[in-house]
Amino acid sequence: MNRKLAAEFFGTYWLVFGGCGSAVLAAGFPELGIGFAGVALAFGLTVLTMAYAVGGISGGHFNPAVSLGLAVAGRFSYASLLPYWAAQVLGGIAAAVVLYIIASGAPEFVAGGFASNGYGELSPGKFGLLACLVAEVVLTAFFLIIILGATSKGVPAGFAPIAIGLGLTLIHLVSIPVTNTSVNPARSTAVAFFAQTGAVGQLWLFWVAPLIGAALGGLVWKLLLDKDAQVAPTASGLTPA
Repeated sequence: MNRKLAAEFFGTYWLVFGGCGSAVLAAGFPELGIGFAGVALAFGLTVLTMAYAVGGISGGHFNPAVSLGLAVAGRFSYASLLPYWAAQVLGGIAAAVVLYIIASGAPEFVAGGFASNGYGELSPGKFGLLACLVAEVVLTAFFLIIILGATSKGVPAGFAPIAIGLGLTLIHLVSIPVTNTSVNPARSTAVAFFAQTGAVGQLWLFWVAPLIGAALGGLVWKLLLDKDAQVAPTASGLTPA
């Protein structure tokens, strides 16, 4: 179990450092900024790379919502949820600490939103609470369906991280203007405490909505799409060591 938790810690660390780091350090850089599309791609690449790197150890969840959705779909043990969640949140916070140290080294640094998520005034597009709730639930549900489908039996082995990474990229392309994209409570928690906004006060939504969406995605797959209930053992599609 310790190896699995370490893999989840480092995987979530890389997701927050690479994804949120691209937003904090590179997205708004004068003339060379990567923009929303670049940030979306960065998040997808973090999951893709770490799924190949450590997915064979822990299953490559890197996200409390993914762990819950896999448990609902019968792919993961409910008894392991809390340890996985702890490792994921701690990995994300560790990455946010390092990211803050790096970012604060810039002249006239202002943390601002610090890649945090939000609704209303904290939404990039000023979307309201209901719109942000629906977006996070729906997109997380489809993220779980992508994961479960890409790792199901009969799908070519070894390609799941590519589909999952591209799926996360697409999710960000859709929802960065809405919520700045969570679909991951660990990612949202990690940066909220460094933001100079009311992000902490809105953090509840980015636990509740992704967890509801993940559970729905897991149920949809289990009840409607998983005809044979014969599935690969991990989120990444790689065999655990």
